[in-house]
Amino acid sequence: MGAFPEKRLSIITLGVQDRASITQFYESVLGFRNVGPEGMTMFDMGGFVLGLWEEDKLAKDAGVANNRTGDFKGVALAYNARSTEEVDAIFDRLSAAGVTISTAPHKAFWGGYSGYFTDPEGNAWEVAHNPFWTLDEAGRVVLPSTEDV
Repeated sequence: MGAFPEKRLSIITLGVQDRASITQFYESVLGFRNVGPEGMTMFDMGGFVLGLWEEDKLAKDAGVANNRTGDFKGVALAYNARSTEEVDAIFDRLSAAGVTISTAPHKAFWGGYSGYFTDPEGNAWEVAHNPFWTLDEAGRVVLPSTEDV
């Protein structure tokens, strides 16, 4: 048996510099709704939580140094769309809202269709259509079992 009794992701927390400003971006541009307690931003992501918390507080809580440098944070969040047309429609809305598009949607090397944008603090988001994956009715990715591969 592994260390975790169940394989699942509960929360992704991004360490941010200006929580109020970045929360407003996620609410007004992406349409998310903050359901977090005072002092922390939390968005219901359909089975897990996306949290935003001041990076110095997150680093202290995790017991690590807050010494990040450079633009890329080593993490990308992803939204899997149901079609290439949905990817394009999302990027059209993001572009109209003035969001930074770091990589325009394109045929990806892995056979799908993908593009990237960044939030105002440089957190990377991929929006992709993967023709090899199934999305259930709720939009959750259903990976093939190892027996099917």
